[in-house]
Amino acid sequence: MPISIRAIPALSDNYIWLLQDQKTGLVAVIDPGEAAPVEAALNAANLKLSLILLTHHHADHTGGALALAHHYNAHIAGPASEQHRLPPLDTALHDGQSITLGQSTAQVIAVPGHTAGHIAYYFDAPHALFCGDTLFSLGCGRLFEGTPAQMFASLHRFDTLPDDTLVCCAHEYTQSNAAFASQIDPTNTALQARAQEVAALRAAGKPTLPSTLGLERATNPFLRAPDVETFAKIRAQKDQF
Repeated sequence: MPISIRAIPALSDNYIWLLQDQKTGLVAVIDPGEAAPVEAALNAANLKLSLILLTHHHADHTGGALALAHHYNAHIAGPASEQHRLPPLDTALHDGQSITLGQSTAQVIAVPGHTAGHIAYYFDAPHALFCGDTLFSLGCGRLFEGTPAQMFASLHRFDTLPDDTLVCCAHEYTQSNAAFASQIDPTNTALQARAQEVAALRAAGKPTLPSTLGLERATNPFLRAPDVETFAKIRAQKDQF
């Protein structure tokens, strides 16, 4: 496995993703909302941070970036179109570009909707999607700066990715999303099974992530919406749930 992946719990329900390139040992974190949990994880494993990847400008995804960059002399990369609202970037990223961690490479995918300049990162070994607040397990992000049409299009930018792609989103929202999704799609047996799995994981104090794109395609009402109008209706319902 060229990169190893670990979720670090942070704040109330965030996950900061810790990646290590297995060939070089270089380490990255994605969306560090606070520094202390990252420092604790790095210290426990005797690791040094090289790269900080940001998906969008919200403080619960960026709050620890500057302290970590200063402490480890780490490089910060994030969406070019949001750099005026981010910690100072060493690399400003655009759709279609790539960025490397040692011998591993991530493709940059523009996914506006939650914020205007939101991006996601896709590694192909293993297949892993770091999608911030665009796609959640059984859900999607609120439309703070975008339209339903933008978010619908952004979610479908993932259509070409394989079913075994790990979905590494940034919040532990799966159990509440399952309750809503079950109202939208009550006869979906795959969703029923996922909801039971999620309840058991949370009862045991375990994370529900990563999910996989194949599982999300079978269970997530936002990915399963056939058109923008249906998507917009479901999103509006979820906003009031």
